[in-house]
Amino acid sequence: MSIIKLNNRSVKDASVFGSISSLGTLSLIKKQTASSSATISFVDGSSGVTLDNSFKEYLFIFKNIHPATDGVHFTVGFRDGGYNYDATKTTTMFRAYHSEAGDAAAVAYDTDHDLAQSTDFQRLAYGVGNGNDETTSGYLHLFNPSSTTFVKHFIANSNMYYEADYTINQFTAGYCNVTAVIDAVQFKMSSGNIDAGDICLYGLS
Repeated sequence: MSIIKLNNRSVKDASVFGSISSLGTLSLIKKQTASSSATISFVDGSSGVTLDNSFKEYLFIFKNIHPATDGVHFTVGFRDGGYNYDATKTTTMFRAYHSEAGDAAAVAYDTDHDLAQSTDFQRLAYGVGNGNDETTSGYLHLFNPSSTTFVKHFIANSNMYYEADYTINQFTAGYCNVTAVIDAVQFKMSSGNIDAGDICLYGLS
């Protein structure tokens, strides 16, 4: 029997808290590195990418995404058949921000960046600066994209260096309102190229 002491109080049999292994295992599927790239796409069955029923949850981690153009948005689109990344989405977004000068801070719902039954790309980070030290990083979870019964939920979180010298932590969630399989995911800037950065795709089991 194991005993954990917290503030002089004992907790017996720590197994009731579960184990790290119960949280699942991440399997790296594909890493892509941007270099003045118009888009970065993950297409099931192409270039070593798996985006099918091998996993019920997929995780994209994007690191130091640097735009070529100042003040543009980092976005994502989903493909539900055919060649276009135009799966219909309904989404919501809120943000917390703080200026470098310390003179502005708030938490707010972003009505300008959510979607209602739209085929547009979803913004994951907006107004990202293109200074040498300005980027965005974060993650996107996509749940059960191979289902032909249910809509496809996703959750994302990013932190960005906003063009006007703010840190903005942005929370985005929604669903692709389709029962068709989501077989590809594409990332791009709203204008200009992705100058640099990595995106890694993992399967979670």
